[in-house]
Amino acid sequence: MEVVNKNAVEVREDRNLLVITHLSQYLDFVTGFGGLLVPFVIWLTTKDSVIGMDEHGKSVINFQLSLILYLVIGIPGILLFGLGILLLIFAGILSIVMPAVNAFRASNGESPSYFGTIRFI
Repeated sequence: MEVVNKNAVEVREDRNLLVITHLSQYLDFVTGFGGLLVPFVIWLTTKDSVIGMDEHGKSVINFQLSLILYLVIGIPGILLFGLGILLLIFAGILSIVMPAVNAFRASNGESPSYFGTIRFI
């Protein structure tokens, strides 16, 4: 009697998909919400079939959740202390620079490294 696993997932290396996952965060600037939704869907659907997707996907989701938290804290911070504008500028610079840096790192096969990220997942 032979047991065959038909649910086995073929694992492959796809650096282009890793790069697209990082660069899809720029959808925030176009749609306002796609920067979290699209990487989340890519991560959920391919985390078991692409080498490194679990690590990269978690970093992108953690980074996007951290940015949302910075915005939620920064906006009332403007009204209360006026210092919230510094937090919003910091979050804006991070949201522009870090996806490009980590897309480059993913294309070279390196691990992602997002500055200022809170680990939620």
